[in-house]
Amino acid sequence: MNQYKLLIGGQLVDGASTMDVINPATGKVCAQSPRGSVDQANAAVAAAKTAFPAWSTTPVEERRGALVRLAEAMEANIEKLAEQLTTEQGKPLADARVEIGGAAAFIRYFASLDSLSKVIEDTDVRRVEQHRRPLGVVAAIIPWNFPILLLCGKLGPALLTGNTMVAKPAPTTPLTTLLLAEIINGILPPGVFNVVTDANDLGGVLTAHPDVRKVSFTGSTATGKKVMASAADTVKRITLELGGNDAAIVLDDVDPKESAAAIFGGAFANNGQVCLAIKRLYVHESIYDEMVGELVKHANAAVVGNGLEEGIQIGPLQNKMQFDKVRGLVDEARKSGKIVAGGQVDDGGGYFIRPTIVRDVTDGDRIVDEEQFGPILPVIKYSDPEDALKRANASTFGLGGSVWGKDAKRAGGYAARLETGTAWVNKHMDITPNVPFGGAKQSGMGVEFSEEGLAEFTQIQVINIAK
Repeated sequence: MNQYKLLIGGQLVDGASTMDVINPATGKVCAQSPRGSVDQANAAVAAAKTAFPAWSTTPVEERRGALVRLAEAMEANIEKLAEQLTTEQGKPLADARVEIGGAAAFIRYFASLDSLSKVIEDTDVRRVEQHRRPLGVVAAIIPWNFPILLLCGKLGPALLTGNTMVAKPAPTTPLTTLLLAEIINGILPPGVFNVVTDANDLGGVLTAHPDVRKVSFTGSTATGKKVMASAADTVKRITLELGGNDAAIVLDDVDPKESAAAIFGGAFANNGQVCLAIKRLYVHESIYDEMVGELVKHANAAVVGNGLEEGIQIGPLQNKMQFDKVRGLVDEARKSGKIVAGGQVDDGGGYFIRPTIVRDVTDGDRIVDEEQFGPILPVIKYSDPEDALKRANASTFGLGGSVWGKDAKRAGGYAARLETGTAWVNKHMDITPNVPFGGAKQSGMGVEFSEEGLAEFTQIQVINIAK
């Protein structure tokens, strides 16, 4: 059995104590994780601060090369990392491989970017240059749904621009991050990248720490508000990628047989545990019954089980708290609407709920108004697209949304009026490292990925030279 260690200042060290990690497919302990203390969190920040002067002045080509070697190490260990990820997170092994490979691709993308410096003006009177300087120590707080992909989406731009990092994985999925730290230890100078774990009790230590200059947080809106408040005293830079209740609007010219598979995938990828998943589906009354019927076929055909087994398409919910929440939503959906597929809960120890389709529900029902973050999709009937758009926008969330229609121009017109950070047409959850990603309203602040996301890890400095 692997002996997991924290990474602090280039040293693999035991935690101050340990904590159980549960395999969500069995509901049983799969490993002991080290649990960091306040002193160890402070030591990790101190190590990152110590490493910052040398790393920030290291030529960018050397930082770029280190990131490429990091990606190569991930790719060389993809099977080990993927199996660990499936064991603690629950996703099918094929999906875990995609996550590890995608995370390495994100690192490679950021390693390929050039300097963001530019000359604003160069005249007989003056030369004005704009430079992007690193901030210092970055705290990266990572959720449990995509622990490696989301970590690398922060690590790549932070390190390329000369920052150092302390990463804190979610308490229910710390092991793959610790394994990654062990694999890449030595590729980066000591203290450039540090990992501490906790039982949801060290986040405030990092977000309030005077030596942390930026917090990059992915998680719930409720916790994001606490991060924002905690960072205020030291006026930290923050990036918040928060919750969503993404709506998809299906127009009346859609052929349900042609679009149902993509819509189902947009709702149930990673067992619905995606901030950007379709969480509300508005379907025109003329095709409502047919669309529901097609979605039911996909739900009934889905192969649910332990992600380490061959052929599994959907694994368990990641943790008992989320399992209990979704189970409660399923029970309530039986009262507010009609469950036409799924709804079965496995009481055998694992956190399994079959993909669930709920019809005959509407806005105001809990299953529609709340972010489920699980394998349950409410399908809402509408008659007027303007009304559907109004209902889609009537949310405090604004992460993503989509409009589906054979007439792409018409669908695009509605998509442009969605109050979201991303609006797709005839697809959902198309995320790549070169495209900015961020939320509107209470779904976040700032952007991740792309050159815009890279810039979030820097401070603008203007050099204004008289001639």
